[in-house]
Amino acid sequence: MNQTIHKASPISLTMSELTTLLSSSGFIFEIFISLLVLHLIYQRLGRRVKVYLLDFTCYRAPDSNRLPMSTLLETIYLANQIDQESIDFQARILERSWLSNQTSIPPSLTEIPLKKSLTSVQTETMTTIFTSVDDLLKKNKLSPRSIDILITNCSLHAPTPSLSAMVINKFHMRSNIKSFNLSGMGCAAGILSVSLANDLLKVHKGSLALIVSTEALNTHWYIGKDRSMLLTNCLFRMGAAAVLMSSNDQDRGNAKYELLHVVRTNKAKDDRAYRCIYQDTDSELKQGVSITKDVITVAGDVLKMNLTTLGPLVLPYIELFQYVIRKIYKPSSSYRPNFKKAFEHFCIHTGGRAVIQAMEMNLNLTEEDIEPSKMTLHRFGNTSSSSVWYALSYLEAKRRVKRGDKVLQIAFGSGFKCNSAVWRCIREVEPDTDNKWLDFIESYPVDVPDSISIRPC
Repeated sequence: MNQTIHKASPISLTMSELTTLLSSSGFIFEIFISLLVLHLIYQRLGRRVKVYLLDFTCYRAPDSNRLPMSTLLETIYLANQIDQESIDFQARILERSWLSNQTSIPPSLTEIPLKKSLTSVQTETMTTIFTSVDDLLKKNKLSPRSIDILITNCSLHAPTPSLSAMVINKFHMRSNIKSFNLSGMGCAAGILSVSLANDLLKVHKGSLALIVSTEALNTHWYIGKDRSMLLTNCLFRMGAAAVLMSSNDQDRGNAKYELLHVVRTNKAKDDRAYRCIYQDTDSELKQGVSITKDVITVAGDVLKMNLTTLGPLVLPYIELFQYVIRKIYKPSSSYRPNFKKAFEHFCIHTGGRAVIQAMEMNLNLTEEDIEPSKMTLHRFGNTSSSSVWYALSYLEAKRRVKRGDKVLQIAFGSGFKCNSAVWRCIREVEPDTDNKWLDFIESYPVDVPDSISIRPC
């Protein structure tokens, strides 16, 4: 006898039956809508807040502040009455410094007798800061009251009221502005300020931040004989930068760059690193900033630490894989990752010839890669925390930054610190009329000899 086996047919619903089910089960529709709303909320809250660099400007001192090297040596001799041996030492440093005769210092430091006073340093900082901020606001047609966050940084001048309060008072900014003043942070404070602004802008979405970076020369101009303290007189020059950042998505169309990463490395726990750049008094109780011979070794160590953190964030996977394989199978290999595969441009802090050459060697950079920083050192000297902005301004004046290019800014500072910031260009950048390089950019790059001759007075 044959048995007929019946298979269960799958459940199928007609459109009318489905409509009847949904209408009789309203809770299903409500669950669907709730899930959709939660998904949209998750997308909104989970989306990374983007921080943009809208614009920046650098300070250029008037030609009357220009200080040829021979004039500097003569002024030091007449104003300080120091011995000929110290004069000769500074002459040798200047001869190999890569600095030109176009760098500037405040007028107070060229007067005889030398004027080191609170009034002089206040005049100096007000000149550089106010000029930079005023230029930036006017160029972007911004009201000072539109600024939500203000960050100022100056390492060696920390008055009361603070420099940030001085800016608020001058430009009549809002009473509820979030203001911060950083001091004692050294030449790396410019990128440190970017890091602080980045954190604040992500918390306070849609805000506008103004950063002002400068250094005061009058307070730390050394008038003694300690060679480690005489170095600052030879390298540091007058400068400042004002930077405008935003976390408002509507500002993307006007922005030049998007901030991708900021990496900060601090080695202050190590005594040698902590004291390699140190404000102190010499044996004659004269105040200055000492730069020891350990600084290059310490800088190399901190740079390695910073790049170890930065590398996985920016390097292509194939480059990271090659590096790991070499370290596993050839641990003694001196192979370094090729950071030129991650960045099109490098803005290195112009701490001096030795700093730029060390970066050139450690990152396997070409002469063109270090050109922005080398030319900045040559034309403006070491402007401390603002120097990376002069280097970026040089690139813009040369019309080298293209949409999609990535720029690395990296700086060293007392403590000892190494800070780096990675920017991505999001539109074609044309140099504006306010660019401080523009009226002589056609003559750059210039040939910078490794040594020149200065005849001491």
